[in-house]
Order: sequence, then structure tokens, then C-alpha cells
Amino acid sequence: MPDLSVTLDAIIKAYDVRGVVPDQLDEDIARAAGAAFVELTGADRIVTCHDMRESSVPLATAFAEGATGRGADVVEAGLGSTDLLYFAAGSLDLPGAMFTASHNPAKYNGIKMCRAGAAPIGQDSGLADVRRMIAEGLPAYDGRPGTVEQRDLLTEYAAYLNGLVDLRGIRPLKVVVDAGNGMGGYTVPAVLGGLPLEITPLYFELDGSFPNHEANPLEPKNLVDLQATVREVGADIGLAFDGDADRCFVVDERGDAVPPSAVTALVASRELAKEPGSSIIYNLITSHAVPEIVTERGGTAVRTRVGHSFIKAEMARTGAIFGGEHSAHYYFRDFWRADTGMLAAMHVLAALGGQDRPLSEVVAEFSRYAASGEINSTVDDQAARLAAVREHFASAQLDELDGLTVDLGDGRWFNLRASNTEPLLRLNVEAPDQAAVDALRDEVLALVRSSA
Repeated sequence: MPDLSVTLDAIIKAYDVRGVVPDQLDEDIARAAGAAFVELTGADRIVTCHDMRESSVPLATAFAEGATGRGADVVEAGLGSTDLLYFAAGSLDLPGAMFTASHNPAKYNGIKMCRAGAAPIGQDSGLADVRRMIAEGLPAYDGRPGTVEQRDLLTEYAAYLNGLVDLRGIRPLKVVVDAGNGMGGYTVPAVLGGLPLEITPLYFELDGSFPNHEANPLEPKNLVDLQATVREVGADIGLAFDGDADRCFVVDERGDAVPPSAVTALVASRELAKEPGSSIIYNLITSHAVPEIVTERGGTAVRTRVGHSFIKAEMARTGAIFGGEHSAHYYFRDFWRADTGMLAAMHVLAALGGQDRPLSEVVAEFSRYAASGEINSTVDDQAARLAAVREHFASAQLDELDGLTVDLGDGRWFNLRASNTEPLLRLNVEAPDQAAVDALRDEVLALVRSSA
């Protein structure tokens, strides 16, 4: 029997619980997590939601048993995307738990937790306490047990999003959507059905074994089918969702991927047009085009560390209307500062359908630089390699808000960050053109990998 403490250390991450089922994450741990969640939040009522993985219903059921065993009533929203859970936690003003492993392979599952109003729970805001309560156990509870009710929130979720972005008046668009057998296959028809969109669905069948490709559009190989279909049917746009459909990736009419930074700048511009002078959040790996465009359009660009807890905290502090990350997470003040790929996709559809140009031309004004994408290097000593890079570029502008960011002052810059969970350094490079990106990338990697 594996040691519980070791197991908890392995599955309780920075922002959620995630592990292999049942070897690491099982119904006993889920049940204990449900009880701990009620103790943490002090809630007398919570809401849950789950994805299509085979293990999700048993884990959600066990979590509800733990919660009701501590006296809390449970609203089971059933099948849904992670942003549907955020909608539930926001609209019902209840703490919530989502059962998903997002883009991870089929053998994984996990629990994403939030407080009432979709406020995030991470290591520093409650997950460490949940871990301690699971490990130590809770004292016996002798009050009344809670109740469980089922409530379908899909229609309300779809109506809310359509109230934020009105697509009824756009020109007709041909849209290919790759749901990757994930929750987009459930939410896309509800949200985008009945609009002037001719949708070609790819892999809408809910299947947690992911028989066609991994539900991780961040990997280029998982976009191949979408890109080919966009070209084949002559679509105006392609959309790809990850497994729990909280992230959305965009492909233009030529089948070329649109960088998430360009989507961030596009959505930021639309939000600033509605509320001039507002703040926009971007993380430090996002393209420099984002703060440039935000400033040009009268907004205030606010830079943060990578990670949703930092984005959401800065949104709360500044009152920002929108925030975007390089990883295709998009956060909206009007969606309880939570991330929703669906709402970002709707903004892109509205921008495209509100005029006559193809998407490649629409996004061109938001794509000013070439980028490397994230490059991982396995290293024995992260600190030593970072120090070597810092010394090599000592004459450049350096900052260490999150890892090491080096700005060479001519449009060339890079960020090098250590992974929190693996012996990796993660490199992102941006420059005015691809040749400059390649040269700077190779220069940094030579330092990083010299003793890897």
C-alpha cells in the first residue's frame, strides 16, 4: 500500500489535484477531499461538475459523499466543461469542484476547486490545507448529512455567454470545430447552435479514451486534422478545444495556427472598444505585441507571472476587464475573472463575422513578431544553468519576476523558467523575424544544454 503522504505530494499540484486513477487518485481520496473542501470553505452548499472520463462519475460521487458527510448540500451539475463549472460557481455563488484531467491522457483524472464566485483555490489559497486535512483526517461529524440534487446548467451557461457576445448579426461563417472527444463536443452545440455558423464537427463524441488524438491543442500534431479539414471544406476558421474545453486554439482559413498572443490582443482590443481606458492583464511570456497594442488603443497593460492564480489576483487588484496567457487561457471580468475558451472563441467569431476580410488578414495586425514556442530542456541543475545564462547576458536588461527574462532591446527577448515539478528549463524566445528567433534560441540552448 503506497504511503498516503507520498501519494498526496505527487497528486496535489500548484493549482489542482491530478494523478493516475486508481493508482494515485481513487474514490477514498476523492471522498476525503470532499470533506476537506467543505471544511476549507465553510460552505453549507457546493456545486460539482465532471468531464467525460470513465473515472469522473465515481470520483465526483465519492467527493459528494465526503461533502454531504460534513453536512453540506451538493448541487450536481453533471457533465460539463471547466468553464461551465466556473459559471455554476459564479452564478450560484457557491464553491465548486470540477472533475477533469484537462488535456492529460486517459489514465489521469483530477479535481479543480474554486470558492464561491469562481475564486481560485491553489497551493497558497487552500490546496495545502486540503492536503493536510486529507493526510491527518477530520474529526467525526455528528450533524445532519447534506442532500444531493441534480441540476442541468448547460442552457443557462449558453444563454449567459450569448448575452456577452451577440453573434446573431454576423455574416454566415463556415467553422470547423475539433473537440478532441472532449467536453467541447457537449458545450459547442449548446452555445453556437442556431447562429449563422455552418459547423463541421470533428470528434464531438464524448470519449475519455481519446481515440483520435490527445485533447491537447498546444501540441502541433493534435491540430493536424483540424488544419486539413479547414482547407478541405474551405472553412473561414477552425477552433480546437482541449479536453475540459477551458482553452481554445484558433486556425485561420489557410489552416495556419493563430498564436494565442494574437487572440489575446484581438480580444483585448474588442474589450477596450467597449470600455476605453481599462486594464488588460498579460503574462510575461505573452508577445510584446500585446502590451504595445493595448497601450496604442488607450488601455493599461499589466504584466504578471505565468499561472491563473496570478492573473486572477491582478485582475481583482486592478479591476482589469480581460487577461490572456500564451497558453490560450483567456480570462474575463464579466465571467467572474475565470478563464473560458468558449467566450474567447466567440469574440474571434464576432470579429471575423463583423467584416468581410479573411481571418488571416484580421489577425495580421495583432501578430507583429516571430516566436519559438516553448522549448523544454532536461537539466541536472536548474539553478546553475540559469546562472550561466544570466552571466552570459549580463549586459542586457534582466528581470526575475518569473524565472529569468532577458530583453536585448531590439525586439529580441527570451524567458527561461524552471519547471516546478520536473527537472526542466522552459525557454520562450521572441524576435522581429524567424531568423533572429532561431539565432537567439540556439545561443541560449547552447548555454542551457552545455552540461545537461
